[in-house]
Amino acid sequence: MRSILFASLAALACEPNASARASQLATAGTASSQTAAGARPDTTPRASDTLRRADTAIVRGLYVLRWAAQSPARMQKLIAMADSTEVNALVIDIKDEFGLNYKSADTMVARNAGTAGTIPNLKAMVDTMKAHGVIPIARLVVFKDSVAARLNPQHTIRKADGSVWRDKEGLAWVSAYDPKIWEYNIRVAEEMARIGFAEIQFDYIRFPEPYPSLPKQVFPTANGRSKQQALAEFLRTACPRVRALGAKCTIDVFGLTTTVPGALEIGQHWETLSPVVDVMLPMTYPSHYPRGAFGIPRPNADPYRINHIAIKRARERDEKLGIDDPGHVRAWLQAFSLPRMLPKYGPREIEEQKRAIYDAGYDSWILWNPGARYESFLPGLEKTTISRRKRPEPPASTPAVAAPAGEVRGS
Repeated sequence: MRSILFASLAALACEPNASARASQLATAGTASSQTAAGARPDTTPRASDTLRRADTAIVRGLYVLRWAAQSPARMQKLIAMADSTEVNALVIDIKDEFGLNYKSADTMVARNAGTAGTIPNLKAMVDTMKAHGVIPIARLVVFKDSVAARLNPQHTIRKADGSVWRDKEGLAWVSAYDPKIWEYNIRVAEEMARIGFAEIQFDYIRFPEPYPSLPKQVFPTANGRSKQQALAEFLRTACPRVRALGAKCTIDVFGLTTTVPGALEIGQHWETLSPVVDVMLPMTYPSHYPRGAFGIPRPNADPYRINHIAIKRARERDEKLGIDDPGHVRAWLQAFSLPRMLPKYGPREIEEQKRAIYDAGYDSWILWNPGARYESFLPGLEKTTISRRKRPEPPASTPAVAAPAGEVRGS
């Protein structure tokens, strides 16, 4: 499959963006390849691995769902989009609600693989992305893991009667308090870092919503810890091991974490999590904000203001923590439309969201389309990756926003 991937994409290697980006990744790529090809490295965390890494790199990416990543033809098209636009990263589904999207050599990991297929030759795909100067990012769904929950019911969230708790979709979740679940996910992350992924992006780094209509969630291994403490402890355990292998440790969070002062009921709290990771990725999709948020009657119809207010607030909270890295906040932007909600999103809405990010003082973003179909949004992308961020404005008070009733996709 390596030969198929490289043959189908070879013609793209001469693109101007590809050659320039590939040279920028050459040093890091060589180190990762040597680690993956050689003996298992010493992963004992060094003092430097426990520290959050400052970064000024511009990252502008596209999300790639499991099924698209399994298709060499689809990957060819997505890499071609990166070659011809400002996009310089792809976020690949490596572990999602359906299990693993690769064949693991680790027996502990492999037993939780699932049956939804895998990427034919993951190493070849990563090498191809790097050859085109595309940053490979591995997305790992952590605690909404129905496969691991089914195979390891002793490590799931429980109901008061001791039976397995399930969400509105009927899915069981593994417990974010459980160290064995931590170890499983960290091992997946380590495998991806060895293969050559530049960044491990933990998604669903949270607890499920405690809807009143559902039974109470019981956590046998909580031992008096709060939800936000559990999430932070997992990250303080995982991130040094990820960094020891040369990759960034990043997390996806609800967009509301940037403006809600305290911890959300799902355990996410900006001040608790932000200092632990290299990049925070809030999902500031305008369609996910309730009517009237920030005084905006129809948030979906005002993508600029929703994103600008939310991301500016994230910057202000980071600054109070002593974090002023221009790469530490990277928003997920909406590249989809919800049924019966206007306007339908297209290039203009992408441009408005990007402008909001730049005006808030950042350069990086990722587009989310659940089917990884970005063709209709390409006119909203520039041809080259250049800095557009503006100098931050003085802080201003921002009203808190109550959590909406539901999420289309939540980390």
